[in-house]
Amino acid sequence: MSKVILLTGATDGIGLLTAEKLIAEGHHVLIHGRNASKLQAVEKKLFALASGSVEAFQADFSELSEVDALAKQISEKHSHIDVIINNAGIYKTDQVISKDNLDIRFVVNTFAPYLLTKRLLALMDNTGRIINLSSAAQAPVDLDAMLGKYPIEETMNAYAQSKLAITMWSRQMALALADKGPAIIAVNPGSLLASKMVKEGFGVEGKDLNIGADILIQTSLSEAFSDASGLYFDNDIGELSSPHPDGLDEKKCEALVMAMERYLQFDSV
Repeated sequence: MSKVILLTGATDGIGLLTAEKLIAEGHHVLIHGRNASKLQAVEKKLFALASGSVEAFQADFSELSEVDALAKQISEKHSHIDVIINNAGIYKTDQVISKDNLDIRFVVNTFAPYLLTKRLLALMDNTGRIINLSSAAQAPVDLDAMLGKYPIEETMNAYAQSKLAITMWSRQMALALADKGPAIIAVNPGSLLASKMVKEGFGVEGKDLNIGADILIQTSLSEAFSDASGLYFDNDIGELSSPHPDGLDEKKCEALVMAMERYLQFDSV
């Protein structure tokens, strides 16, 4: 059965390959990208894959106002979404502080997918899935740094904190929604895959991107993951696993979500 699937960060790397595979399987894919001309070129390329269909949406995830606008655009065009794959992410950047005076790694990797997901939850039901891109790189989250009170100097530390943060809110939101909303799964698609991020950040070619794309599709659509809401899948070992211990700490997860909710001016999840 064809699904309506929102895929962020779909103009290159794992996102683009995942979009190609989903459209080839006959799904209707809403692709997101930051660069308008690149997004248009990718939409044209994907449109040629006749099995499914594609719509393109542009937004810069380093600006939360654009994330809000994206959610509004999608809501105006669609009354139902089956799957959200929060794939967009950033590792290395010359501009560390965003226009919102937050660390851009946290904005793109943590806040933006949270805000987008919250805005679109009303379009989803308990048969849906939300797949959040985590990482094997996870480090304890400094909430003051997350809220922009001071910068994180070391790139890997900032990235690892942002990825544990999305893993933590995935679990907390899943527990809050229980069976009333979509399943939410945090996924490490595989370490050092052949993405632009890996090449820029680590200077290596990386492993086959299909490793990552295939697990994103499986966790999004397979019945094997129907009971995995709130859990973490580590594709380095090929199974559900435990994230960093903070990712299972109820009080820390709750504190992180409350801090995000206050900043984003949401009522409690």
